[in-house]
Amino acid sequence: MDNTKKWYLSRTVWGALIAIAAPLFQMGGIYLDHGTQSELAASIATMAGASGGLVALLGRIAAKGTLTR
Repeated sequence: MDNTKKWYLSRTVWGALIAIAAPLFQMGGIYLDHGTQSELAASIATMAGASGGLVALLGRIAAKGTLTR
């Protein structure tokens, strides 16, 4: 089994990016507790996966070539 995935589907990557951004948000008056950060990372990873599927579908529809069996 291949356990690889795109970087943007990783909750760890999104969690790290949000953890980096949280202090910057805090300087602007937006406070994110750890629970909110975790939920936000999971939501972004889910949306990224759905977006990837949509892009793949639209790419297939726009493709000039045909599919074969």
